[in-house]
Amino acid sequence: MPPPHTRSNIRPSLAPSSAKARQLSHLNSQLAQLQANLADLEDISRVTAVQAEHIKALGSLNVALLMAAGKVLGESGAGMHNPPSTGAEAEDEEMADA
Repeated sequence: MPPPHTRSNIRPSLAPSSAKARQLSHLNSQLAQLQANLADLEDISRVTAVQAEHIKALGSLNVALLMAAGKVLGESGAGMHNPPSTGAEAEDEEMADA
């Protein structure tokens, strides 16, 4: 039985030199596509780095707003946790004290 990679398996229309030229042409086109993709990746990486800095600044502003809101609500919102008593509750408290 002959080995699978003999000259009889090569199509007669394709000489070894034309097959090699076709493969090199294909590799060349793949390399060009790879270089284009790499350039796109570099551009996207630069944009991502800038956006990361902006997101960090936005996070700092958000924290500052939340801290300020907490401070404002802590000062003026203290009465919100203890609602004012109604007249009936005041009478109940007076009767309990008596």
